[in-house]
Amino acid sequence: MQTGTESNHIVAELCLLAGKMMLENGAETYRVEDTMTRIADALGVPNTHSFVTPTGIIFSMEGTAFATQLVRITERSTDLRKVTIVNDVSRKITGGQLSAEAAFKLLKMTETETLSYPFPLRFLAAAVASGCFLIMFRGSWHDFLPATVSGGIGYYVLARVQSLISIKFFAEGLAALVIGLCSCFFIASGIGSDLDKIIIGSVMPLVPGLLITNAVRDLMAGHFVSGVSKGAEALFTAFAIGAGVAFVLAFFSGRGFDL
Repeated sequence: MQTGTESNHIVAELCLLAGKMMLENGAETYRVEDTMTRIADALGVPNTHSFVTPTGIIFSMEGTAFATQLVRITERSTDLRKVTIVNDVSRKITGGQLSAEAAFKLLKMTETETLSYPFPLRFLAAAVASGCFLIMFRGSWHDFLPATVSGGIGYYVLARVQSLISIKFFAEGLAALVIGLCSCFFIASGIGSDLDKIIIGSVMPLVPGLLITNAVRDLMAGHFVSGVSKGAEALFTAFAIGAGVAFVLAFFSGRGFDL
């Protein structure tokens, strides 16, 4: 039979694991705090406090011997299927269908699994999306193939550089630079006709859309620290993308190339 201290420890570990998984995989800050609170309430620990930022989670239980804990978040990506699994576990706990121990084991197994789509499929999706964005921005079908190839190559460079170098914004800037080079090549060789539309369509898979959305939603929920920091990250990412493209355009324009 578990003591109250042991039970509180399991609940705290479960809440921290759920919050960590959600934050690492693209969930909004307010949703992370709400999920942790609901799990604790459902398991008989009503007075809990959590403070979540993009880089850490602080969690405490009022009126218990449990010490306040801090979990650092060092890596963040987008895997909404893991967020969905955590939400589903939270609902089952709230409905009394899952115990704390069973939920913890399930989340621990999910944390180590790779649920994201395989890279070839993501590469193909980024390439096709680039061409579709070009058409959406009223580009011609003549430029569909150049945008598709440029966007696919740019996404490949982004993924490879991110796996090798952990410097923020460097991968996005380099990928945008490669997209600019590819787009200029297609224009110079006569395969493409509208440089602006090709570049715009190709860089769209690099744009931090989820980050911008989460920043706005956090600000609307009153989480100003998280909202401003995510907004700043999105701004610097957009700046890196723009700088990569601008460098290519300035380089060729300065040498008399007609783009």
